[in-house]
Amino acid sequence: MAFERINVVGVPVDLCPPEDLERVVLTLLDKPGTKQIVFLSVWDLLNARRKNIFGECIRSADLILPVSRSILWGASFLKKSVPVRYSPFLAVISILTILETHYKSLYILGGKKKRLLEAERNIRQTYRNLKIVGRYIGNIPRSKENDVILAVNKASPSLVLLCEGVASRINWAFRRRNKLTSGIYLYYPHAVGVFSKHKKRISDETFEKGHEIWVEIVRNPFKVLLVFPFLKYILLLLGYRLFKRGQ
Repeated sequence: MAFERINVVGVPVDLCPPEDLERVVLTLLDKPGTKQIVFLSVWDLLNARRKNIFGECIRSADLILPVSRSILWGASFLKKSVPVRYSPFLAVISILTILETHYKSLYILGGKKKRLLEAERNIRQTYRNLKIVGRYIGNIPRSKENDVILAVNKASPSLVLLCEGVASRINWAFRRRNKLTSGIYLYYPHAVGVFSKHKKRISDETFEKGHEIWVEIVRNPFKVLLVFPFLKYILLLLGYRLFKRGQ
């Protein structure tokens, strides 16, 4: 893959400028098997340092796009190449546009039935050359999971967009990688809500300023406690700067 991958406090992050995204997505589609694109927040980065299934999932991802300004600042602080920060919503829009341009296909997995159908209808109207080959609601009963996996494999979509209600979230495709046969998997929990127009996305201005955390805190005041893992991140950066140069 023709992009640079760096490590920030031991976690991989990719440098993929927007002008290279189309080439990267098409290259992934040409690769056999299951592929995964990940939107990485600073909180995900901290969790990925652990030796668990989430850490394995992140390290095995084919494209890791940072969404937190703190990751860019951390890369700069460690004197490494600074990646481009992606807005998850705008990145999804770009990827769908790439798929439509090349007459590819989409499978939507997640969300409640009514909103899922509304989201599908709106996507069809916007991306007329993008073939939607299937959909299934979130909160899949365990008894139905093998049927859903079989349906996804049979449809052979270019992209499976994983949304709210999907068990194990980012880990869904990684946990089932031995059962899934092909396609790119991307977890964006707000997709069904935003595309069905039932959920308001964070504005571009708020994202560009790096103020999206304040929106989250207004929605859930307990997220103010994230200050403690953020302090841990600062300490990790200092430690890597002082003692682990080049890692």
